[in-house]
Amino acid sequence: MKSNVAINIKFARKLINKKSAMIPKVSIIMGSTSDLTVMEGAAKILNDLKIPFEMNALSAHRTPEKVEVFARSAYDRGIRVIIAGAGMAAHLPGVIAAMTPVPVIGVPIKSSLDGLDALLAIVQMPPGIPVATVAINGAGNAAILAAQILSIADSSLFQRLVVFKEELKDKVVKANQELSEVTYEFKVNP
Repeated sequence: MKSNVAINIKFARKLINKKSAMIPKVSIIMGSTSDLTVMEGAAKILNDLKIPFEMNALSAHRTPEKVEVFARSAYDRGIRVIIAGAGMAAHLPGVIAAMTPVPVIGVPIKSSLDGLDALLAIVQMPPGIPVATVAINGAGNAAILAAQILSIADSSLFQRLVVFKEELKDKVVKANQELSEVTYEFKVNP
């Protein structure tokens, strides 16, 4: 009979080998680490959906050479969708999209002008260089869109998305039920 220590070591080795064997399918890129509070929304959803991903800070203005190397090598490294967050001038998603055929989802980050400058910069791409764009600070939706793109060729991911969407529906149903229990003198429940 094996000891618990031997079993735990064997399990830990399997886990380490599995993690080191994972190849990221999605890359989360942000202009600076100050964007992490927004971009974590994408990381959490990708993690929940069990999609391997990477996260990096790259600047279209301060590290343009690194952005080019990243964008041109993304597909060969296994990246199938890029989520790029940027505020203010918000050039990062468009610059990446100009250098790779991998789909890019832009996340406008609220930093100035309530994020409208970033939103407009990301949405207004020239013909031939599309960037899918989500709401200001909408990194979670960017991750869901990335998952939906990947699920076209991954039936198990598709099923996880079906469950995810059902859970969203269940949350709303539950919230509505809780609201029906809130009482006010003149509140009428349907």
